[in-house]
Amino acid sequence: MFTGIDHVVIVVEELESAVTSYSRAGFTVVRGGKHPIGTHNALIAFADGSYFELIAFLKPNIGHPWQSALEKGGGIIDFCMRTDDLAADVDSMRRAGAKIGDPSPLTRDRPDGYHLSWVLAIPALPFNGQLPFLIKDDTPRDERVPPERSHRNGATGIRTLAIAVNDPGTTSRYYARVLGRPGAPVQRPDLEAAGVAFAIGSNEVQLLASKSENGPLAQWIRDHGQSPYEVILASAGAGATAPDRALLQGARIRFA
Repeated sequence: MFTGIDHVVIVVEELESAVTSYSRAGFTVVRGGKHPIGTHNALIAFADGSYFELIAFLKPNIGHPWQSALEKGGGIIDFCMRTDDLAADVDSMRRAGAKIGDPSPLTRDRPDGYHLSWVLAIPALPFNGQLPFLIKDDTPRDERVPPERSHRNGATGIRTLAIAVNDPGTTSRYYARVLGRPGAPVQRPDLEAAGVAFAIGSNEVQLLASKSENGPLAQWIRDHGQSPYEVILASAGAGATAPDRALLQGARIRFA
């Protein structure tokens, strides 16, 4: 079963620039290291156990969906879900009609030389972006996620991940099959949208469709396809400082 958002992927043009700008926005940013697939990352970990992954290509990777998203402006482009049984959740998603690949290995070498390893199950087109990819750690998760989890801006975790979709009813059935329960109706007048919401651990995933052809989510889908639209952060109290959008390199991130 899904147990919570593991991390949200934010693709950026140049990693060092992103580290600087997100640090200026009040986040504690920790360099993560390099993957063997030609990417490197930096992480923003939260007290709720989730994190942002700032990821950049060491050289352009034509055809990779994240490279394509980068060419359209970058920002939030994917997300990963924690699971207590990856194989069972892959099977449930497939039984609900989703296409998702078999678990495959990936690694990352941290700057201190520690070699991390895990397996991923990744949705295929057209399900990627609407559905999470799933992760199972081989090395301890606490080695993958930095221990530095406090931030000057007051962020404590991911409260809501909003995903723009064409049909929330259809997309929600994949989540419902894994979670064993339906989602709840949700209205988002600020986005001229409505849809279905799922509480998953301490996080919420909203599957939202535009109510009009000219709403922000309708335009987002035309430009970017069905995919994550924004993150709403949780905070410890009234002292939270809204991140400056100009520093977020295309990502929509805000406090409630």
